Amino acid sequence: MEVSQLKKAMFIIQIVLASLFTSSNSIMTSDDPSSLPGNFLFGTASSSYQFEGAYKSDGKGLNNWDVFAHEPGNIIDGSTGDIAVDHYHRYLEDIRLMESLGVNSYRFSISWARILPKGRFAEINMAGIHYYNRLINSLLQKGIQPFVTLTHFDIPQELEDRYGGWLSPKSQEDFGYFADICFRYFGDRVKYWVTFNEPNIQATLAYRWGEFPPARCSAPFGNCTLGDSEMEPFIVAHNMILSHATAVNIYRTNYQKEQGGIIGIVIHAAWFEPISDSLADELAAERAVSFFMSWFLDPIIFGKYPAEMIEILGSILPEFSRSDQEKLKKGLDFIGINHYTSYYVQDCILSICEPGKGITKTEGYYKQSSEKNGVPIGQPTDLEWLNVYPQGMEYMVTYVKERYNNTPMFITENGYGEKDDLKLKDEKPLEDLKRVEYMASHLSALLSAVRKGADVRGYFAWSLLDNFEWQFGYTERFGLHHVNFTTLKRTPKLSASWYKQFIAEHSIRTITDPDHPNLQQIY
Repeated sequence: MEVSQLKKAMFIIQIVLASLFTSSNSIMTSDDPSSLPGNFLFGTASSSYQFEGAYKSDGKGLNNWDVFAHEPGNIIDGSTGDIAVDHYHRYLEDIRLMESLGVNSYRFSISWARILPKGRFAEINMAGIHYYNRLINSLLQKGIQPFVTLTHFDIPQELEDRYGGWLSPKSQEDFGYFADICFRYFGDRVKYWVTFNEPNIQATLAYRWGEFPPARCSAPFGNCTLGDSEMEPFIVAHNMILSHATAVNIYRTNYQKEQGGIIGIVIHAAWFEPISDSLADELAAERAVSFFMSWFLDPIIFGKYPAEMIEILGSILPEFSRSDQEKLKKGLDFIGINHYTSYYVQDCILSICEPGKGITKTEGYYKQSSEKNGVPIGQPTDLEWLNVYPQGMEYMVTYVKERYNNTPMFITENGYGEKDDLKLKDEKPLEDLKRVEYMASHLSALLSAVRKGADVRGYFAWSLLDNFEWQFGYTERFGLHHVNFTTLKRTPKLSASWYKQFIAEHSIRTITDPDHPNLQQIY
């Protein structure tokens, strides 16, 4: 960005800040730098398949997304993540971008198939170990904490082929084996571990709607060659929950005391508003949160599924054995929240609902909508599913605080997406004022929740770079930096300048360990 463009960007930033934070109910001004904890993490987020590329390099095996993306018709633009944004080869360049933002953490995921090309059925790929060691060390040299997710929707294709992946309880052993290797090789430097990213999304999109690999579903949810949309999401979720417990147990027993890190899980957490003030719709909104998010968090924290799910689903839900419940007692140290948007919810038990997501028994008997009486819940965006409703951030964080005894939280993803417009000149996508407004308003709502007592310890913007957006390929852009997908050139957007300023003004204070001066102490 040229000097004249930067001056223009900063002028726009000041206008946005003034419009958002100078009203009578303002919660953040330049005179009030922060109510955040001293060790608060500001970062950006990514995932291995969306960023790394190098899909057959240095001994990496095929994963489920490698196979799925190569099958015609699965990705809207016919693209794959074979190259993605080539983070595998350009990570040093990308770390310099992070350093320029002033972030003190970077959330990334490990490619399971890069470490274990065939799961536990073959040798460890040491080239993969060396890559992540280089990445971790390079981050720490810049004072950036690695915040590591063990699996972000990807699993070695070998495990799908051998026993159906997450449909089999054997997946618990495989995931534990993989987690143990990561703790052993990286845990001396990684102090923040995530077991799963959005397992609630993976279970439904892959096994109810057939939109993610292995693309299993049944009518009326989708037209797949295999699957059972009424049963399989719950089988998969159960195995994922117990796989999480397996990994946590390994970490607690063998590594945590010596390595001093913390471990949690990341859940996609949309907020649900009742579409009316009727009791039925209020209960439907509560069911929506339970069937969407508490489905995973309740077993991990309380050892059982939400009461609403048990009442409606009965024997459809798998049961936890006594040994399972013992494993689940070790729970987690923190909850990661990926929050983007909110929806209205209508009851479908007492009311007849038009077709739509949520209305069936196994979904919780509620209808989800972005509109009420034709009025959207928040400002619409280019993306059908994404409306700008920053209040939902505060409501969701408060809900998690109250339901889960104020377990420490990280906002592990939050971001604004736009459709790629190839007709725009190169400089136009850089002036992403709507992304700035989105981030500013959501951070404002987050600070409000923190001031009211929510134990939030970090915020990660999705994403550092425009990247491969799953079934939407390269047709959607969420990055703080524009990526030319032909040349892979990275260019800062207005939102990168804004985020840099926001971080600088919010008094990030780090506490270092004298034995490891590049590492923040766990708080």
